[in-house]
Amino acid sequence: MQGNRGPRPDQQNHGPLRPPHMHEHQKQGPNANSNGQHAETSDQKNSGLTIDLQNFRKPGEKVYTQRSRLFVGNLPAGVTEEEIEKLFSKYGKPSEIFINKERSFGFIRLETKTMAEIAKAELDDTPFRGRQLRVRFATHGAALTVKNLPQFISNELLEEAFSIFGQVERAIVIVDDRGRPTGKGIVEFTAKPAARKALDRCADGAFLLTAFPRPVTVEPMEQCDEDEGLPEKVINKNQHFHKEREQPPRFAQPGTFEYEYAMRWKALIDMEKQQYEQVERNIKDAKEKLEAEMEAARHEHQVMMMRQDLIRRQEELRRMEELHNQELQKRKQMELRQEEERRRREDDMRMQHEDMMRRQQEGFKGSFPESREQEIRMHMAGQGMGMNRNAIGGNAAPPGAPNIPPEGAPLMVMSQSPQSSISQTFESLCR
Repeated sequence: MQGNRGPRPDQQNHGPLRPPHMHEHQKQGPNANSNGQHAETSDQKNSGLTIDLQNFRKPGEKVYTQRSRLFVGNLPAGVTEEEIEKLFSKYGKPSEIFINKERSFGFIRLETKTMAEIAKAELDDTPFRGRQLRVRFATHGAALTVKNLPQFISNELLEEAFSIFGQVERAIVIVDDRGRPTGKGIVEFTAKPAARKALDRCADGAFLLTAFPRPVTVEPMEQCDEDEGLPEKVINKNQHFHKEREQPPRFAQPGTFEYEYAMRWKALIDMEKQQYEQVERNIKDAKEKLEAEMEAARHEHQVMMMRQDLIRRQEELRRMEELHNQELQKRKQMELRQEEERRRREDDMRMQHEDMMRRQQEGFKGSFPESREQEIRMHMAGQGMGMNRNAIGGNAAPPGAPNIPPEGAPLMVMSQSPQSSISQTFESLCR
């Protein structure tokens, strides 16, 4: 029985051991002080013990999780949160203390699971104000079991996948004794709403973790106590208990009533086992068939996708060629427009140059003959006046002078007009 167990092996490195005869003194009710002598003794022992919390914290370990939450039962009446905190002060500062005074139980959350294990091992079944405490790990209400996991799923990938539903405290892929994955895992959330969301979403849809198109199955994790089990002292010893305990453990003797029905029960169990095995074989064959069909369909789907991708690429190439041709046409048209513009500018410049040259020539020809004609006329007029003066003075003309008729004599008609002579003079000057 649990009350008669000796020193626990898991307490050897976590503080001093309790004496083996501790429970014998606890069972002696008359010797126990009802005013709290046991509580004072427990408080004195706890106050004298110290634990270095850093030695029990793993690198990267999350603190104050649901796994470090303890259930404390059989509390005395009128207990306060301060007393519970003082009782667990040796194991670090708790983040949560809850007490149900009507039903005499409570919960406390410590920093790490290791410290919770130490507290459970040392405080379970210890006296506190006249009562034997019952310390257990609290049920994790936000834990889920994940089945049908693909082969290449790790703890990190499992946590990353389920973190879309809420904050994950722990994600574990269950393996066998050789480290091979069993296709099952455990995901523990920090709060129940996240676990409920994961359950609903995975039940309504198909949640895939890898390229393999097999969805996972999510179920609430079955809470089992594999550490303490069911001690004899907690069994309800009613009438059925005593009736079942009339016979001790034994093998049924052949030819007896119990042997006959025991063998019938055994045959039924064997048939159930065989049927389970047959169902498992059928399920295995169906899975293999489905995988083969899936591979064939995947290959066909890949071929179809490649064909569609090829068509898409060809269409894109054709569109790019059209765009390239349009760009070339635009470029050619732009070059033609630029060439026409250049030619037009050259024609305009040439016409402007020719027009300017023509104007310059016309201006030169128009101004030079008039001025030259005026000079010739003035020169001839001057010569005429000189001849008149000579005739009046009676002086003969000097040798070599032109024969100018005297005044009153008829002038000789010139064979050429003045304009033609001026033109000839202008041409000679131009030469």
